[in-house]
Amino acid sequence: MGDHGPAKGFGRWLYTTNHKDIGTMYLWFSFAMFLMGGVFALVIRAELFQPGLQLVEPEFFNQMTTMHGLVMVFGAVMPAFVGLANWLIPMMIGAPDMALPRMNNWSFWILPFAFAMLTSTLFMEGGGPNFGWTFYAPLSTTYAPPSVTYFIFAVHIMGASSIMGSINIIATILNMRAPGMTLMKMPLFVWTWLITAYLLIAVMPVLAGCVTMMLMDIHFGTSFFSAAGGGDPILFQHVFWFFGHPEVYIMILPAFGIVSAIIPTFARKPLFGYASMVYATASIAFLSFIVWAHHMFTVGMPIAGELFFMYATMLIAVPTGVKVFNWVTTMFRGSMTFETPMLFAIAFVILFSIGGFSGLMLAIAPADFQYHDTYFVVAHFHYVLVPGAIFSIMAAVYYWLPKWCGNMYDERLGKAHFWLSFIGLNVTFFPMHFVGLAGMPRRIPDYALQFADFNQIASMGAFLFGFSQVFFLFIVIKTIRGGAQATDEVWDNPEGLEWTIASPAPYHTFTTPPAIK
Repeated sequence: MGDHGPAKGFGRWLYTTNHKDIGTMYLWFSFAMFLMGGVFALVIRAELFQPGLQLVEPEFFNQMTTMHGLVMVFGAVMPAFVGLANWLIPMMIGAPDMALPRMNNWSFWILPFAFAMLTSTLFMEGGGPNFGWTFYAPLSTTYAPPSVTYFIFAVHIMGASSIMGSINIIATILNMRAPGMTLMKMPLFVWTWLITAYLLIAVMPVLAGCVTMMLMDIHFGTSFFSAAGGGDPILFQHVFWFFGHPEVYIMILPAFGIVSAIIPTFARKPLFGYASMVYATASIAFLSFIVWAHHMFTVGMPIAGELFFMYATMLIAVPTGVKVFNWVTTMFRGSMTFETPMLFAIAFVILFSIGGFSGLMLAIAPADFQYHDTYFVVAHFHYVLVPGAIFSIMAAVYYWLPKWCGNMYDERLGKAHFWLSFIGLNVTFFPMHFVGLAGMPRRIPDYALQFADFNQIASMGAFLFGFSQVFFLFIVIKTIRGGAQATDEVWDNPEGLEWTIASPAPYHTFTTPPAIK
């Protein structure tokens, strides 16, 4: 701003380089996208409430499934984790701010424009993207509506934002830790984000290459994904899933870090097996690069390929199992209390494990031939992403909100929000396992009569879950505007700062050493 003094009003947010301001903007933006993606989902569930075509045209239904997936993945989950990283990482490692504060501002402010452009495609001639969030060619190239070009540009901008954010996080963690804060003394949230940032830098350019090849096929006469011109539509799936599989781990690793901070706090014990958690996270990240074709068992790959991807996928269950074991062992014989963040964290461990088990079922190649593109797959990845990514973000908000705004949230309202969300989630997604195993295909606006009962239940659960998030918005705003003052030691921890318990803390960085028990 030069010599004009600090910016006022909107200018303060537009020009800010403060990591807390930027973290706050990421979190509010992601919450707005979460509500918008939720509205898209409720359109889908309303149409599926009964068989037949009643509310929307099939074409619009397809646009809704596409936009719901894109907005939730790129607009809700990822920016929320980046917002948490901005808020917490400098404080957790004792840094004054992020390493590259101007780039931090830039990486946020390009996002609203990307999503404004993506959403605007719904109002264009021919409608918005209608080819699913995985935008398989040739549906997204030869047969796509004209708005696909704007969709491609929006994906490029989102990717640029992710890459800049990741470079910033890596530079901050590697260069700006306080004296004595070695890598193996960092809180696990910092570790999970360090590993996630490397994943993002590795895979975002692959996504950029994928949509650039689409652009060339649409406008410049190439045939990357067109068999008629010597290309291969299956190439699209390989390139997309080489990005897409690490992407799902990008959406869950920071959640592991959050849960690893919350469970020790409310169990009042240090995290069990800190080093094994770090190595397990790194193992998951490495394995995520060599399992992409388990999304493609039905394309007709050689049997050796099927076997490799089947075994490699099953191998991911090992480090994931180590993590679940460590969380459960941390809780074992702890002095547990069940405040709202802990409820979300425990629900995370249980429901994420259910999603993991259905993932193991999908990893079995011959079985996957039956499950592929049914609602069983939808049930599986929503059990991973909703209690995994979304619940962990909510847990983080309840856990750190008193630190952020100085006020304590209303515990009764928080618990009510948890139980409404927990019931809504399971009523929505558990029946999808049944209709999926019975053969109901995904992304289809109409279905056979035998699936009607479970779809009705699922739709009612979806509306319960959706509207309970408006209640969450109320709780957050109420807390920011006032309430009981939060104490210095919000969760009454013997260790002082609540996040230090998730890692072996360097005692000399705090004024008083913890009492030796």
